[in-house]
Amino acid sequence: LGRMRPVIVVHGGAGRVFKEREQGCRSGVVRAALRGYQVLKGGGSALDAVEEAVRSMEDDPHFNAGCGSVLNERGEVEMDAIIMDGKNLASGAVSAVKCIANPIKLARLVMEKTKHMLLTDHGAQLFAQAMGVPEIPGEKLVTERSRERWKKNLEPDSNPEEFQKDLGTVGAVAIDSEGNVACATSTGGLSNKLVGRVGDTACIGSGGYADNCSGATSTTGHGESIMKVVLARLILYHMEQGMSPEMAADSALEYMKTRVGGLGGAIVVSSSGEWAARFSTKQMSWATVKDDELHYGINAGEKHTKPVDEALISESEGF
Repeated sequence: LGRMRPVIVVHGGAGRVFKEREQGCRSGVVRAALRGYQVLKGGGSALDAVEEAVRSMEDDPHFNAGCGSVLNERGEVEMDAIIMDGKNLASGAVSAVKCIANPIKLARLVMEKTKHMLLTDHGAQLFAQAMGVPEIPGEKLVTERSRERWKKNLEPDSNPEEFQKDLGTVGAVAIDSEGNVACATSTGGLSNKLVGRVGDTACIGSGGYADNCSGATSTTGHGESIMKVVLARLILYHMEQGMSPEMAADSALEYMKTRVGGLGGAIVVSSSGEWAARFSTKQMSWATVKDDELHYGINAGEKHTKPVDEALISESEGF
């Protein structure tokens, strides 16, 4: 069998990354990409790799997913996540889940242990209990920064829209040595959102899509806009029409901007192992590993490259 060379691409959310958080976001996406790549190098599946990469970012308080998620109008964390297998189009998702550390793990369990694709809120919680997923106190997921922002947004003259610019959904896409693709996306959603709000992340075709025939993508940005154009599926549609991952992402993002005024970003890997990380927002933290080379960036046009071995050493020493 012609073995594919594995590729992983991750994003830490499109939007505005504040100066004092840049370093943390950069090292966070690099760490996630390296972890996912080690899974692939060890012969692991694309599915395992994207789950591992996203779990790494859920555990990192720099990102709006898992610990560090933004708070809803009541000051609680409610999280959405999705995972999808390009081999058979199997997918699992959860929405509005509370009190668990890693929604992406629960999404994977929904995919593998139920006949369903999306479980929400209380039902997702019951399923988590049945699966023996440990519950943690909701406060454990709340960071000082999220609480500060929540309070600011409650002020009568505040404009939560202004604060949505650093959205910070996290995601990963990969292709493994068997040529299977997968995607995973996880988020805390919008700051001060209504209780029970579900964004694009939990919705198949919007927050992510994976199909071995074309590739895999994970999106980030304004959720309601992403849902209106079904962004992830639109990107893969463009690729089915013969566009490169970069052109497909750019075209879909441009359409979302002109049609509904929405900004966002996407990471893509094609079934032949080409990749792209594109965004229409000011910034998006991203990292990718292919052929034992790590690439990463945050600003438009920014791309750093270093050998994986070197990156792993600095990673183990802490950036």
